[in-house]
Amino acid sequence: MARWFRGAAVAALVAGAAGAAEAHTGVGAVHGFSAGLLHPLAGLDHLLAMVAVGLLAGQTGGRVGLAFPLLFLGSMLAGGALGLGDVAMPWMELAIGASGLVLALMVAAGWRGLLVPALAATAAFGALHGFAHGAELPVGASWTGYAAGFLLTTATLHAAGFGLVVLAKRLVANGAVRWLGGAAALGGLAVLTA
Repeated sequence: MARWFRGAAVAALVAGAAGAAEAHTGVGAVHGFSAGLLHPLAGLDHLLAMVAVGLLAGQTGGRVGLAFPLLFLGSMLAGGALGLGDVAMPWMELAIGASGLVLALMVAAGWRGLLVPALAATAAFGALHGFAHGAELPVGASWTGYAAGFLLTTATLHAAGFGLVVLAKRLVANGAVRWLGGAAALGGLAVLTA
């Protein structure tokens, strides 16, 4: 599984660098792929949740660990499609803010034994983040390009979280992963109280 994440991270960075080169603010319009690529980086709430999913994947390991990012990405895509419609989502910003905190707390608590609730929360939060991405699609932007951009950046953030787990286990100890979750939870709490 680690090889898959390393390969995905390298591919995402290469593709992301090409898209980011066209996405400088103030230089023409930002549409489609470039806008989607940048959207998940626009807020700490997005960053924390997506890195926390990678932390969960790394903490879990094996095929079950891979289910976390795949489920998040799939749910995010479905949520993004819903966000394109004229559907109202009350409390969406609060739920998105809470997502980073909840996912990080799952890492800090060492979620073991709670697989079904952990996967369900991951899917729900993925759908919420996707809904926000879809609802904020720039006018005139291509949905397919935009979705490809935010999926690529999200996968890269998942890979970064996974990479942090690998580093923590190699450089410190297995318990360090829970400390990473605790630090991310503090960031999530800061987002909610800001």
